[in-house]
Amino acid sequence: MDSPTNLLVIDYIIIATYLVGVMLIGIYFSRYIDSTGDFFLAGRALPFWAIGISVVASDIGATDMISGSGGAYRYGVSQANFDWLGSMPATLVAAFIFVPYYWRAGVYTIPEFLGRRYNNAVRLIQVAIWLVFMLMMIAIMFWASVVFLGELMGWPPLWSITLMAVVVGVYTVSGGLTAVVMTDVIQIVVMFIGAAALVSLSVWEAGGWSGMSQTILAEGPATQHHFTLLLPHSADTPYPWTGIVFGLGLILSSAYFVGNQVIVQRVLGARSEWDAKAGMVVAGLLKLCIPLLMFVPGLAARAIHPNLENPDSAVPTMIRELMPPGLTGLMFAAFFAALMSNIDSYLNSASTVYISDIHARLWLKFKGRHMSEAHGLWLGRALTAVLIIAAAVIAPQIKEWFDTIYVAIQTMFSLFQGPTLVILLLGILWPRTTGWGALAGLVFGVALAGLLNILGDTVFPSERPFLFVAVWTFLFSLAVTVIVSLLTPKEPPEKLRGLVFGQVLRDAESQDLLREQATGGAGAK
Repeated sequence: MDSPTNLLVIDYIIIATYLVGVMLIGIYFSRYIDSTGDFFLAGRALPFWAIGISVVASDIGATDMISGSGGAYRYGVSQANFDWLGSMPATLVAAFIFVPYYWRAGVYTIPEFLGRRYNNAVRLIQVAIWLVFMLMMIAIMFWASVVFLGELMGWPPLWSITLMAVVVGVYTVSGGLTAVVMTDVIQIVVMFIGAAALVSLSVWEAGGWSGMSQTILAEGPATQHHFTLLLPHSADTPYPWTGIVFGLGLILSSAYFVGNQVIVQRVLGARSEWDAKAGMVVAGLLKLCIPLLMFVPGLAARAIHPNLENPDSAVPTMIRELMPPGLTGLMFAAFFAALMSNIDSYLNSASTVYISDIHARLWLKFKGRHMSEAHGLWLGRALTAVLIIAAAVIAPQIKEWFDTIYVAIQTMFSLFQGPTLVILLLGILWPRTTGWGALAGLVFGVALAGLLNILGDTVFPSERPFLFVAVWTFLFSLAVTVIVSLLTPKEPPEKLRGLVFGQVLRDAESQDLLREQATGGAGAK
């Protein structure tokens, strides 16, 4: 490891001011948290601009600033497809088709909808999937802090993880979704300013765009596709055009924006249906800027330092060598903003899923009454703290399992996003879908995804086949769900009332039923 950055007093002042500031925000908003609805859905009072900004902050975060740039360092501009082809179309589909449904249905979580539409088995499997996934995501974010702070400051992993756990824990435990969203607004501004400064300095140091591209292409065959947006199908990367167009563009991106609890939870906290839809549109527009801000430093690092052992260290290296005093502190704050916006989102969503879909139901079954608001609020905060500790323990193992952080995240998504998208789509659009069909499609689809990821490049043309895994598991789950649904009895009409797309949007009786079902918050679920 190179020598760490020598931060000056002004850098420490900027960093300390930012970290203390976000903690104070969480403490401030805690005064408005009186119920589980306030803690998990911000009292359903979020405006569209806060939703859009928070969706982007939750989505990009440290994965793009560190591992996204690392992917650009290793694979080139094809990394940008994850924000262009992989975001804007999907956010529009979510805004004008799925968001009105979710918001009018009044649900707290994606598993809650699937439980109502199908059965408790589907709901519990989805809960288990999301809890494991979100715990792993928090652990990955903690490891990103180790990569960043270790490269720049020479800190041991324990110090980096402890700092992030304490700061994020304070404002997430205190203020719930309101604090998460409002700090996300601040964090996205800090991220954009810091990233823009790094882009300018790194491209200048690399000799401008033309000088940078000439230097990279001169390396030879290893970088011949670094400036190709859609790579050939035979390219030895995880991003061949077939996987990008079909796996990312049609499956993973759609599943991410319509079926990801972390994303959908912000929409569910909207103060109106218009705010919910407009928030997703704003998120899509902001996402168009991300590749320029987050991935270009990775390309510049490839031109300046072509032999980095760890691609994920590209951005920390650029910051250490190029940023002057003051801007270095701002870039530190931008990284903390990116990292915390990811961690706080997954913490809040994981707590929501557990309490709404497991604890509240068990409480009602064994206690014979709904969980009190005070109990739900206390448990949500306690569970958030437990998740932070568990993720901190897991974080050091991440580097042993995956080449880069970005590949780690996308591989985990590929394990369940295809089957989840199938049962969401069919559940809303095809009344003939049955609980048995959804259960079979989900279980066998996830099992196939695990098998295909194990087989890897022995079956697929890319070294990390998560994009192709998403395509084939989607098609397989679709076939299984349809076949089993046709072979099993239809769901009774009264069970489907309010859960089929047309009914939810147009049927007044269904709306009355959904409002009645949603009454009582998480404790009534």
